[in-house]
Amino acid sequence: MRTELLDFLACPNCESETPFEVQADASRDDGDIISGTLTCRSCQSVYQIRQGIPRFVTLDQDYCANFGFQWQQWRTLQIDRISGHSLSTDRFFADSGWPPNSLQGKVILDAGCGAGRFADVAAANGATVIAVDLSDAIDACKETTSVHSGRVHCLQASLLNLPLRPSALDAIYCMGVIQHTPDPIAVVRCLTIYLKPGGRLAYNFYEEGFWRYLQIIKYTLRLITPHLSVSKNLALSQFLVDLFFPLTRRLAKIPKVRILNHFIPIASVHNSQLSTEDQRSWTLLDTLDWYGARYEKRQHHEDVAAQLRKVGMTAVRSRPGLAWATKPKN
Repeated sequence: MRTELLDFLACPNCESETPFEVQADASRDDGDIISGTLTCRSCQSVYQIRQGIPRFVTLDQDYCANFGFQWQQWRTLQIDRISGHSLSTDRFFADSGWPPNSLQGKVILDAGCGAGRFADVAAANGATVIAVDLSDAIDACKETTSVHSGRVHCLQASLLNLPLRPSALDAIYCMGVIQHTPDPIAVVRCLTIYLKPGGRLAYNFYEEGFWRYLQIIKYTLRLITPHLSVSKNLALSQFLVDLFFPLTRRLAKIPKVRILNHFIPIASVHNSQLSTEDQRSWTLLDTLDWYGARYEKRQHHEDVAAQLRKVGMTAVRSRPGLAWATKPKN
């Protein structure tokens, strides 16, 4: 943990913005604190710093152990800089709608960072990123983004109780996450608190629509899979990918029939930038994401837009699976 992060932190227990008392047990030569504690001067709550990451959650708060496992297992697969593709960069700018040159010098929250695929992109384009994840995927993010000279600060925390000061951030993005939280509406309400006036919010979500009703096998299996262990869901996902991946790969090459992949119970990923091996790995990763997640909350984009307006956001736009908004200036 770098001490610059303290300027953005507040106690999640009492919401005090009084600077934490820092006890550094081990540090690097560059000042990065590897282990120690943060103590709130107001309520005396103590938070651990382990492996360079402040930890604001306890084990019983982590409902997404599968995500921690999958991002530790495939930590570099979706990192463009490491894997040699541009899929994360392309998706980040397409989904956020933000021009690359608009990130320079901005402080941005990556709400649900996983292994850091989008934090890596934002930092590479000049942003300072506060990367937050509830699971121990945050350890993978710390490793994959370490090249960015202290521009990525990692926190293990809940999006429903962030240890951040209100109105501190220039922008927030939340990609591939909100559908897996217990209350997406509450998450959005919480996130807007931390934006500066004029700050921008961009996030994607699972759209409520008829495609869901075509995925009969997936949703039949999901009656059971959220209650299984990570190892059992991994075994199931591996079995399904081994069974169906050759078929989805063939169908993906035929424009008139590739739509049939929506009926097949794996999250097939077939992109020409990826080798066949990486397509299989990405498919396994996303299939485990399908079946292992405890929550899958779908929303209609018009309802999402209405929720954003209700919490006072302006310049609200939405389309299936995506939403954008701006916090009004005073």
